[in-house]
Amino acid sequence: MLFVGGIPTVLDRWLQQAIHQILSPLWEGEFSAHSYGFRPGRSAAQAVKAAQGHIQSGKRWVVDLDLEKFFDRVNHDVVMARVARKVKDGRMLKLIRRYLESGIMQGGVVEARSEGTPQGGPLSPVLSNILLDDLDKELEKRGHRFCRYADDCNIYVGSRRAGERVMASLSRFLQEQLKLTVNPKKSAVDRPWKRKFLGFSMTAHRKSRIRVAPQAVERFKGDLREKFRQGRGRNLRAFLESLKPKLRGWASYFSVAETRTVFEDLDQWLRRKLRCLEWRKWKKPRTRMRKLIALGLDRERARESAFNGRGPWWNAGASHLNQALPTSYFRRRGLISLLEEVNWCTTLREQRSL
Repeated sequence: MLFVGGIPTVLDRWLQQAIHQILSPLWEGEFSAHSYGFRPGRSAAQAVKAAQGHIQSGKRWVVDLDLEKFFDRVNHDVVMARVARKVKDGRMLKLIRRYLESGIMQGGVVEARSEGTPQGGPLSPVLSNILLDDLDKELEKRGHRFCRYADDCNIYVGSRRAGERVMASLSRFLQEQLKLTVNPKKSAVDRPWKRKFLGFSMTAHRKSRIRVAPQAVERFKGDLREKFRQGRGRNLRAFLESLKPKLRGWASYFSVAETRTVFEDLDQWLRRKLRCLEWRKWKKPRTRMRKLIALGLDRERARESAFNGRGPWWNAGASHLNQALPTSYFRRRGLISLLEEVNWCTTLREQRSL
């Protein structure tokens, strides 16, 4: 068994899926109700909703645990001991261990694997849940309120002091029992509205509301900036068509957010980036003047705007380009609204829950 660049071959993926279909039913009924990752009928949105419930109940401090390079650091002996609790077939256990220890081909050189799980295939998620189920059971035994999605775990407590005690004791438990290390740089005891969980955060109101974490917004903008760089000189309709999967996917994932201002702001930011893109295409001042006149500006204003000497971003936010390229201009060419997509996803979710 060999993974090229860490990605399993088609045959290996097929075999891993077969193993997954055997392992998953054995544990699914016993997994914690507070575990949401890689499980049928469960989602990140449900985990975030549960976290909101814990905060609204008065647990307004969070122990945000980040496991250092979790999928790269899983101890093979520890995870196999957990699998062997239910799987008694020696051939199956041997096959699973072979997948765990399978080498990775990088640049034509095979690198042996002594720890970690095979990423990019169906087997890694179920093995991670089997291993971290011990953490879930420990948290339940202690009576903690928590949410876990794969290796992302948040525990909600009533005070900073309680959170610091939980952080210290869980760090010891993870190290001693599961051979896992808590990353001190990314883990913290803090207010939930100062941390992020699965790309979301909370407001500081007594009845806390779900919002998109600022880090998630900046990451989204960074991804789009790269796409806009690639879109320079392209046909606008074709470019907007290429953006649709990204915009719809992001809006669908974050549609559980209850504060919608961020989506309005992103819609405005997107339109400004598009105006900037069009302005760059026109290149020369005389071309810009001609285009502005064709788009409805009077000759004098078009001339002043085209020869103002300002950069593309400034012009994209100025009134002359907003008038020449209004929202309707981009809508006719295929631009979708994040806010409208989020509202549509919310309505659809509410209808399904009826």
